[in-house]
Amino acid sequence: VPDDLVQAVLAIEDQRFYHHHGLDLIRIAGAMVANLRAGHVTQGASTITQQLAKNLFLTSARTPLRKLREAAMALTLEDRYDKDRILEAYLNEIYLGQNGADAIRGVGEAAWYYFGKDVEDLTLSECALLAGMIRGPNLYSPVRHPSAARTRRDLVLQLMLEQERITQRQAKAAERSSVRVRPRRDPPPPARHFRDFAVARVRSELGVTPPRRGGAVVTTLDAELQRAAERAVREGLVAAERSSGRRRGTGPLQAALVALDPRTGDVLALVGSRDYGGSQFDRATDALRQPGSAFKPIVALAALSRGDDGDPAFTLASEVDDEPLSVKTGAGIWRPVNYDGDFRGPVTLRRALEQSLNVPFARIGLAVGPERIVHTARALGINSPLHPVPSLALGASEVTPLELTRAYGVLAAGGWRADTRTILGVSDARGAFRGAGEPEGERVFDPAETYLVTSALQGAVEEGTGRGLRAQGVYGPIAGKSGTSSDWRDAWFIAYSPSLVVGVWVGFDDGSSTRMSGARAALPIVGRFLRQALPDGGANFPVPDGVEFATVDTHSGRLAGYGCWGEQEVFLKGTAPEERCGSSWSFGRWISRIDGMSDRLRERILQRIEQARPDVENLVDMLVREFERATRDR
Repeated sequence: VPDDLVQAVLAIEDQRFYHHHGLDLIRIAGAMVANLRAGHVTQGASTITQQLAKNLFLTSARTPLRKLREAAMALTLEDRYDKDRILEAYLNEIYLGQNGADAIRGVGEAAWYYFGKDVEDLTLSECALLAGMIRGPNLYSPVRHPSAARTRRDLVLQLMLEQERITQRQAKAAERSSVRVRPRRDPPPPARHFRDFAVARVRSELGVTPPRRGGAVVTTLDAELQRAAERAVREGLVAAERSSGRRRGTGPLQAALVALDPRTGDVLALVGSRDYGGSQFDRATDALRQPGSAFKPIVALAALSRGDDGDPAFTLASEVDDEPLSVKTGAGIWRPVNYDGDFRGPVTLRRALEQSLNVPFARIGLAVGPERIVHTARALGINSPLHPVPSLALGASEVTPLELTRAYGVLAAGGWRADTRTILGVSDARGAFRGAGEPEGERVFDPAETYLVTSALQGAVEEGTGRGLRAQGVYGPIAGKSGTSSDWRDAWFIAYSPSLVVGVWVGFDDGSSTRMSGARAALPIVGRFLRQALPDGGANFPVPDGVEFATVDTHSGRLAGYGCWGEQEVFLKGTAPEERCGSSWSFGRWISRIDGMSDRLRERILQRIEQARPDVENLVDMLVREFERATRDR
């Protein structure tokens, strides 16, 4: 590694690398002051050693626990290895962009990919450019964003000059160098279904006729993401067929994938079938299929958003009965059941969504009304026919993968519904270009309302039906939900970050049962795609104004108190519960759930608990006062 590259990396990433022991306290203090002045996080203070610890052993989640682990590991690395070994590992491990579906790791691979030369042959200008890419490899890629890459390179050169790592003459000479990269010869992605979809929309999006020979249509397609999508579908279907055994449909198992930028509505990748040559029918945009439980976030949004009276019908901590339910309909008695056939008693709305429980959501749907659910779905951009019947809450009406993915995109964008866009502009044979203008859309929900659903769907990924994403190697802040329709006909999984939403459907064209859930058939395809699309995890979901946090009992949804296990929950401002869960109530609830206990014995135990409650509370108060006194005396 040339010294110019080492000096460039130290200048931009950790100028006191050789003078601290893993943590730069001066930099931490400076970052704290800058962040306090700005009112939000504008600067980080991670050292090279901390970055190496995170890259090797941790996720990109910005949580206090992860930062503590990162700091501890950095101190351990500094204790066991010398500075040159740590820097060597960092330069060989650092992520520096994508080569199609493959991540570029290390400065050696990056030097060859971007400049077609060995790392020891890099110029000062090229060293500064690579060093500048570390903070945002895709944002400062000289291939995709040469202007941004040059600006970043010049910043690195200026820092090197200020820190006396190079001379004024060297800095000026490097700044005069143009940004030259090795010519890319990667073939364009097939994207046949996307091409058909985009060409058909030229007239509707721009109001012009598709250009003849010699003209060009500039689209929103991201070539790297399209390749990753096609590869994920191809490999995912092979794995699904291998695990499910013999084919059950009259045709091959099919899949569709849609990836959107929720902020702009841009279609970044689209796969309409497993093989365009075998079937030109676009299942991503034209196939109407039942979403099953993947429709539940829409029901949750209807329940959690404020009504005409200004209050929501439910909070994430609201209790809903998971008990047998019978509903009389025009088609007969409807008796929804959970996927495993069990009932769990009272559960919170959060747990019902994370664990995808059907019966509680059937009750929620009845409480808010099918008409409100239809209204919510329409606001999210679903235009397919929706039948306002009780089973709508469990995804009985059909939608297209594009529609459902777009609806999740509104959650990802904090209530902003961007118009779906595939065309950026059209040029004619003479080179005259007509652009599509800025992305359009409208705000359809309060960011605080959509944030509640996102919070629960993050929980679904961490410990619910979407936790298989983590096993797939997907890191960072991700929200997601699986879906399986009746008789296992349709398997879905939709996942999103603040900058990307991807939806996958798997099934047979004739509606035969796949005998696979969404978590088994569709989730692995989403996981394969996200590993390539978000290799560094992506940004956190911003916490909007209009929400508040409170610690609540995980079983009752009440404020946590003595004897209650508490977890932090998010609420619309002013809707957090006021009733506190006490020890006697919590113990009584536990006793009441014990099977095999006679009613008489249960009643006697509950009476004794209630009688003992004042003594228990007095004892706790006394212990708190003693602790406070001892702490004060100390």
